[in-house]
Amino acid sequence: MAKKIQPRIYKGTRDFLPEQMVKRNYVIGIIKDVFERYGFEPLETPTIELWETLSGKYGEEADRLTYRFTDRGNREVGLRYDLTVPLSRVVAMYPQLPKPFKRYQIQPVWRADKPQKGRFREFYQCDVDIVGSASMLADAEIIAIIFEILNALSFPQFIIRINHRKILSGITEVSGAGLDNELQICRAIDKMDKIGLEGVKQELLQRAIPAPAVDHILEMLSVDGDHKDRLEKTAQYLKNSSVGRQGIQEMQELFRYLEWYRIPQSCLQFDLYLSRGLDYYTGPIYETVVRKPRIGSITGGGRYDNLIGLFSGQDFPATGTTIGLERIITVMEELTMFPPHLRTPVQVLVTVFDDATLPYSIEIARELRAAGIRTDLYTGKSKLRGQFGLANDKGIPFVIVAGPDEQRNHRVQVKNMATGEQRSLPRSELVARLRHLLAQP
Repeated sequence: MAKKIQPRIYKGTRDFLPEQMVKRNYVIGIIKDVFERYGFEPLETPTIELWETLSGKYGEEADRLTYRFTDRGNREVGLRYDLTVPLSRVVAMYPQLPKPFKRYQIQPVWRADKPQKGRFREFYQCDVDIVGSASMLADAEIIAIIFEILNALSFPQFIIRINHRKILSGITEVSGAGLDNELQICRAIDKMDKIGLEGVKQELLQRAIPAPAVDHILEMLSVDGDHKDRLEKTAQYLKNSSVGRQGIQEMQELFRYLEWYRIPQSCLQFDLYLSRGLDYYTGPIYETVVRKPRIGSITGGGRYDNLIGLFSGQDFPATGTTIGLERIITVMEELTMFPPHLRTPVQVLVTVFDDATLPYSIEIARELRAAGIRTDLYTGKSKLRGQFGLANDKGIPFVIVAGPDEQRNHRVQVKNMATGEQRSLPRSELVARLRHLLAQP
């Protein structure tokens, strides 16, 4: 006898049992519906990419978290870290794609990270991007999608934080720190939520940013007021920086579009401390946070106008976001936001009384399935009591009893598992009756 293998999985990955998959498919279905209503089309790319495709695109910290190995052909390859770099490769490889190219992509990604609440080594990203438009209207479309998805999922409170990398460039420039230190400054600022203001200050000093420049940077980042006030005050600081002025102008345009989209001001926040650590961002950046539970951002993205040029030699303006499926599900579970009976896709269990009535049960199951009703035909050995127990354990809302009396009289018994009500009716009325019952909230 072969040695018994202990069943276990790689830390940071998960099995999704049927009840969990029903919740995931519910969320993904809403996300896909919003994506497609905004005119986006689906795309998939390979799990494994050549290492040259992935390396050097994200920044030094992200590169360390990318799974890298040599295959049997001695080729350097890696598991995709996100879906943005593969998209950039696709656009470069298929220049005939019509522009603007609007795609969505829902696939797993991998990061050699330390697993913790809401953070895994294998997880799904739900990305939506527009390639080929430099207009702030494209960024407004992405932010409008974020707002609509979270509304459709019934999130009670969320804040979409927005900043602009050109504004951060301008702040770096006028602070006297030197534009060559911009990425170092952005990486330090990106840790604000984790280490606080004093921690950011120490991080900047440790990165050899001069103390006067650090003080000036933190002064500029700390302007207060609503987003209009902050933009006006920041514009005064950046009046001698051309890149900073451009960032201010684009942000004013973006907020004007968001107003036309009727996104409530209470859901938007111009946040100068937002920098998003990835190196490829070039314009507006945005992420969404919830007050409870504290789990980090549940969406994140921005504009990356230079990334595709690394593959094609020609820059294409691009912007997009990731909808954080795993964290969204974690929040929804913790706040009990899922519909109460969301346990199984099965709507009806057709029981089997005995071998003599089996053909009648099969006929009923075939009829229900042909009518589009999701139907399970019992295939085990339990009596009716055990079959009802199975339906109860799985959360199947309706059970059909088709015994000898029902077969003889061309009738069925329909039991509502939630209310306990059981009713006899002619088989000819079964489909219409179930459709009526299933349509009720």
